Amino acid sequence: MADQYQYPKIGIRPIIDGRLGGVRESLEETTMNMAKTVAELFTSELKYPDGTPMQCVIADSCIGGVKEATDCARKFQRENVGVSLSVTPCWCYGTETMDMDPAIPKAIWGFNGTERPGAVYLAATLAGHNQKGLPSFGIYGRDVQDITDRTVPADVREKLLSFARAGMAVALMKGRSYLAIGSVSMGIAGSEVSSDFFQSYLGMRNEYVDSTEVLRRIEQGIYDKDEYEKALKWTKENCAEGKDYNEEKIQRSRDQKDQGWEFVVKMTLIIRDLMEGNPKLAEMGYGEEAQGHDALVSGFQGQRQWTDFLPNGDFSEAILNSSFDWNGIRAPYMVATENDSLNGVSMLFNYLLTNTAQIFADVRTYWSPDAVERVTDWKPEGQAANGFIHLINSGSATLDGSGRQKIDGKPVMKPFWEISEAEKQDCLDATTWYPANLGYFRGGGYSSNYLTTGGMPVTMCRINLSKGLGPTLQIAEGWTIDLPDHVHSALDERTDRTWPTTWFVPNLTGSGPFTDVYSVMNSWGANHGAISYGHIGADLMTLASMLRIPVCMHNVSDQKIFRPSAWNAFGMDKEGADYRACSTYGPLY
Repeated sequence: MADQYQYPKIGIRPIIDGRLGGVRESLEETTMNMAKTVAELFTSELKYPDGTPMQCVIADSCIGGVKEATDCARKFQRENVGVSLSVTPCWCYGTETMDMDPAIPKAIWGFNGTERPGAVYLAATLAGHNQKGLPSFGIYGRDVQDITDRTVPADVREKLLSFARAGMAVALMKGRSYLAIGSVSMGIAGSEVSSDFFQSYLGMRNEYVDSTEVLRRIEQGIYDKDEYEKALKWTKENCAEGKDYNEEKIQRSRDQKDQGWEFVVKMTLIIRDLMEGNPKLAEMGYGEEAQGHDALVSGFQGQRQWTDFLPNGDFSEAILNSSFDWNGIRAPYMVATENDSLNGVSMLFNYLLTNTAQIFADVRTYWSPDAVERVTDWKPEGQAANGFIHLINSGSATLDGSGRQKIDGKPVMKPFWEISEAEKQDCLDATTWYPANLGYFRGGGYSSNYLTTGGMPVTMCRINLSKGLGPTLQIAEGWTIDLPDHVHSALDERTDRTWPTTWFVPNLTGSGPFTDVYSVMNSWGANHGAISYGHIGADLMTLASMLRIPVCMHNVSDQKIFRPSAWNAFGMDKEGADYRACSTYGPLY
């Protein structure tokens, strides 16, 4: 991605009291040092999707008035700045120095010190932003610091990083594409791709190709033949084929199964090439195909028109969604099963906030304690005591989701640059590729199967569209859990044993949709969810507010919610204020 795309940068605006003759001069070094301190924080803590440090651009001078503000704006345009942070330790001239770009996420850190009134500038300029309809985040430390103190307090640090992560996610989406390969899958509303949503809320383009383009490239050999041979050899060595659970009378022959492996490997190469292009194709005489569609995320329709006569997309989706393939450890792609664009976007939100691969799953079954005990004679206990949710979908989930990567012996999902060769192999070894269920997939193919290790903090989210309302975001933080082997087997084999399973328990609050586990399942707005490693609900809420998408369901504590200061003007009820603010300001673009 880095070779094809210039990443946006974070712009830092040091704001200063413009009064020359002693006041400004006394603050120049302090103010610029504040900007440099934040830049050092961002470049040391935050990374782009390719693992390189996020880049910061600082204004050429402190900004004391409108001339320096517009000079800074021009520099930011030249430098591809996509996120704007103003910092100041003192009083400055609010509307003369504020960032006026309506489409760039913005925040102000007003230093909490008594020598100079940085908090006064913060309050005055946030009022200016709100009055002009340019929402900005306010960052103000809880404790007073000395003006010479260059440390960033923990509470300020947390808000700075949350703002930067979410703001960069906005910037990374802008101008990129969602690629729909095929159309609507089995009447799933999320695969009715809404170009208005992508364009108005995310600033993204929509690209479309028919599924037959994949078949055309297979039949006409429009893929890198050398890479194909490498990929097929790797697949045979690392992707263990499992038992064929289809009725013996309809099972495919060995020759047909081998042809299926060859087909799905070619599919994987082609879907990737459709997303990002491949210069090798130009060398082969396919200049148009070599360009790709600049897709940050894609979806493959698959069912049913494709899978009724051709191998399914499970292998391609699972491998592309993982942090490794035959070329080694690399950044995961975001590929949505069944072309569910809304779950694809949900995966994308999670990915851009964490740089980790994402699990795509059906939110399939709530198992109550009584139902579990009736079926297995085991009474759920511990984290499972209140029941749990079975997350499972035809084998398209990232192999990272097996939970075989570790930190201090605990299961995690890491950014690709932290994954070791041994961890990569453990994920592959934990996965079995079963011949596809021919009742679902008449054309054959292979589905991945693994059991997610318990003990991982995870966040499940989902974007939904409602007529008359627009997009809303659901969030459920929780944990993956382990079940006794006989319990897992009994429950898993009641559904499709060839698919990957994640047992999930949401954190309960005792109220609303988080009254109990059943209520979470019962309140979920669609059949799919995107599951990310880590409790990232607060960052998702910050990102949603930047895009003007209200959050209709979450279990994040009020103390962690971070939204633009304008939201405070819409009432004391945080959920209602969020809806009213998003409605008032409308989509970001």
